[in-house]
Amino acid sequence: MTSAAPADEPPAGRGAHGATPPAAPEPGSAGPLPDGVRLRVVALASETLGSLSDEEVPPGLRPFRRWAPPRRTKLAATPLAAAVDADVTFRQRVAEHLRRSMPDLVATLESGSVPAAADPVEVAAAAYLLRSPSWAARVAAAGEHLDRASAAVETSQQAEALAGLQEQLVAARAHAREQLGRLREELAAARSEVAAVTRLLREEKGGRRRAERVAREAEQRAEQAATSAAAATAAADADVRRMRSRVADAEAAVEAARRAVREGRSLEDSRLRLLLDTVVEAASGLRRELALPPRTDRPADFVDAAEPGEATDAPHRALLSDDPALLDQLLSLPQVHLVVDGYNVTKSGYPDLPLEQQRTRLVNALVALAARSGAEVTCCFDGATVAGRVPSLTGRGVRVLFSKPGEIADELIRRLVAAEPQGRPVVVVSSDREVADSVRRSGARPVSSRALVRRLDRG
Repeated sequence: MTSAAPADEPPAGRGAHGATPPAAPEPGSAGPLPDGVRLRVVALASETLGSLSDEEVPPGLRPFRRWAPPRRTKLAATPLAAAVDADVTFRQRVAEHLRRSMPDLVATLESGSVPAAADPVEVAAAAYLLRSPSWAARVAAAGEHLDRASAAVETSQQAEALAGLQEQLVAARAHAREQLGRLREELAAARSEVAAVTRLLREEKGGRRRAERVAREAEQRAEQAATSAAAATAAADADVRRMRSRVADAEAAVEAARRAVREGRSLEDSRLRLLLDTVVEAASGLRRELALPPRTDRPADFVDAAEPGEATDAPHRALLSDDPALLDQLLSLPQVHLVVDGYNVTKSGYPDLPLEQQRTRLVNALVALAARSGAEVTCCFDGATVAGRVPSLTGRGVRVLFSKPGEIADELIRRLVAAEPQGRPVVVVSSDREVADSVRRSGARPVSSRALVRRLDRG
């Protein structure tokens, strides 16, 4: 930063028409300000800028007026330094701010003397702003002071670095001595190990010769064993051929015995059938001989029952289709087959579960029911609800079936009922009215899904 100000500048820093006069070289100016002096001048200018009114702020500094002083000092240092150097009025306002904040220093400088204990940088910055006599010399003296301080700091740093290097050298020498001692110990250990290895190598050579001799002897024994094994194998092959011949003879004898048994059974069956036909024809002939009339009465006609008009006690209530007691009675029938409409039951008992968990829970419960009742149990599910392959879902005593593509579980249940022989008790668990009506026409007994759910909950 260069500074220039006429010696006869007006007090307000303005020309006849209010404009800032151009800067002129200052007598005795020594070029750019030292960094420390420049930073102090910028700090004083930043403090002054915050106290000025909008009209007093130079146009180039108006964008920075609202900033905090530390921020202006850091980020607007160049515009502030340029304004102090070029704008005489602004520099005078900064000097007035300095006069108010540091009146003793200003008074001393204006009298032409320098405080003995004052900071040279502070004195140079004040002299530069006040344009006191010999201000350029004071700025130069502050620069020399800063250079000496920098040199002293650098010398101190170099001395500290030298001391650090000397300490490192001493530590390196001590470490080298330790390393040398350790290497000598390792060398002695290595020599001892080489001697031990050499001794072991000699012993190993002797052991290898002994092992070669033992190997030759073992090879001879192996050749003898191989010869013996070949002879034993030939004898075993001969024994195997003899045994195979005996097995073939035994199989032929067994087949002949089986054929004789089949022929004997056919003869017995023929005799039994002839005897049965003879008995039937004899019974028919006897009926014709006795001229027995056909019977019109039936065993049910002889069962004692209440006559019309006869007073009776109140009958017991019939079991409803959703009563688990009805299901227990049906499962007690001999050879009963229980067919379950899977999803119809699960959606009555636990509809909130995912379909996979519904299937697993129902099948596990049916396994326990089948084990207690001894009934044949078949559980049917819609195959359309299964993504991809049909899962392998089984349980001990429970048959799990899925309907084929294009078929629902209702059709699978109807086919299961139709496949059963007439007279076998078949119980179908479903609350679907259509399924219940169709299986009832086929001879099966429908029971509601609620009955099975209540029966399974009961355990």
